[in-house]
Amino acid sequence: MKLLENKTALITGAARGIGKAIAIRFAQEGANIAFTDLFRNEAMEATEKEIAALGVKVKGYASNAADFADTQRVVNEIAADFDRIDILVNNAGITKDTQLKRMTEEQWDAVINVNLKSVFNFTKAIQPIMWKQAGGSVINMSSVVGVSGNASQCNYSASKAGIIGFTKSAAKEMGIRGIRHNAIAPGFIITEMTNQLPEEVKKAWAEAIPLKRGGTPEDVANVAVFLASDLSSYVSGQVIHCCGGMNM
Repeated sequence: MKLLENKTALITGAARGIGKAIAIRFAQEGANIAFTDLFRNEAMEATEKEIAALGVKVKGYASNAADFADTQRVVNEIAADFDRIDILVNNAGITKDTQLKRMTEEQWDAVINVNLKSVFNFTKAIQPIMWKQAGGSVINMSSVVGVSGNASQCNYSASKAGIIGFTKSAAKEMGIRGIRHNAIAPGFIITEMTNQLPEEVKKAWAEAIPLKRGGTPEDVANVAVFLASDLSSYVSGQVIHCCGGMNM
């Protein structure tokens, strides 16, 4: 039997990148997939087709994860379409990196709202559903930067550190109903965004990592499968680093 058979997963920001890799990996393990991104466009439709080819139910939804009311709307729609939500992956995120002395209020607010407020929005919206089901797994995408900080990323680091505090608090509140909350802290992951970095920068990153390579979205997705499945049924309130040993 597949690890996520008969489960429904909701993954935010999943038309591409790490979110898409998680959606595909979950589908390979038998999960039905509801996923969101800001717009319904070619990327969303292509991801939908790719997942549908794996033989599971799938639907993409346009949603502004930073908007509380819009999040409630889309979660209600997903619950009606899929009947249940067993797994939530809060993956939606952006960066607006710059030194603190140059950072604008808009750059701060945008990153906090998309990265951190979205976790509150979606967790709040799915809580009654998982509470009624008496079970569920919530996986929040943090970052090694949320643990150790990084220059020119005060906004991003604060958002990802906030996710860790939120995860631990929610785990303590909702454990009584069998709802688990955990966070993944990826390190240097090779995505469309990081691929645009100069080769010498990527090489320097890899050299600083004990495993001597950047991670892949699939590396992160494999950790997410563990946290989503019953293999981790006694794991809650934890932060799992997926960073090749760069943060120990």
